[in-house]
Amino acid sequence: MKELKNILDSLLINMGIEKPIMQNKSILIWKDVVGETIAKNTEPEEVKHGTLIVKVSTPVWKNELMFKKKEILEKLNNVLGKKVIKDIKLV
Repeated sequence: MKELKNILDSLLINMGIEKPIMQNKSILIWKDVVGETIAKNTEPEEVKHGTLIVKVSTPVWKNELMFKKKEILEKLNNVLGKKVIKDIKLV
């Protein structure tokens, strides 16, 4: 099974689609990375050029997340296994 994973990884890299797939995976893992409370007040929408765009429920939450942005960014990239998200834009 590990051999199949290696083949698929190589195929994704050769096709040039590994990075977009990893970037979009950040949307799927958002809740696990930020936790239940933050997830209830945010909605990851899309990734554009390495920037994860996250809709925030209130200005208070937006302000709170501005302070935690660097920490969240590091956690996201750690879970993804490489630095694929460069920034988080809170809207």
